[in-house]
Amino acid sequence: MDLQFLITAFFTLFVIIDPIGLMPLFVALTAGSNAKARRAIAVRAITIGFGILVLFGFFGEAVLGFAGISMAAFRIAGGLLLFLTALDMLFERRSKRREDQASQPDISEDDPSVFPLATPLIAGPGAIASMILLTGQTDTTIGFLSVFAVLASVLLIALMLFVMGGLLEKALGPTGVNVVTRILGMLLTALSIQFILDGLREVGALPY
Repeated sequence: MDLQFLITAFFTLFVIIDPIGLMPLFVALTAGSNAKARRAIAVRAITIGFGILVLFGFFGEAVLGFAGISMAAFRIAGGLLLFLTALDMLFERRSKRREDQASQPDISEDDPSVFPLATPLIAGPGAIASMILLTGQTDTTIGFLSVFAVLASVLLIALMLFVMGGLLEKALGPTGVNVVTRILGMLLTALSIQFILDGLREVGALPY
């Protein structure tokens, strides 16, 4: 398996899922809960989010084929979606939207693990699009398993950050979290353009 592909997959999923940006929201959503309750919520949210993303990784491309959508078209659309996500990160709109979603009164009031943590904060549109794009770039069993292993590693990092959320939030502070989010947003902008260029090359709109 190409190491460069694995690095790209890890970076893509890490930036889109954004465990660092999710950490303060997890702390806010679980305010007042003891350590044991926080761990249980974190494990449920990560497990459900992983299941949703794996499902789309396996069947997302088949659904596209059934709908008559080519992978090239989806790469371009996915790149545009990632680009918009990057803009949201750069201009803080993404954090504001996530905070709004997290504050919505819903059945998640007592247990936020399914909503809003698992979806849409972990397994959101950007993460789903990324899984379809990444699995669409490989046609081997090892390649598929490698993408899911990368996803698991990213979510494991998220789980660790959730568990240590209180300490990390104090260490980074609001400014630290904001700086990291901006840097990741700049890198994601370039990556999203690469997705669009790859899709255009696949349809012959650009030379290889």
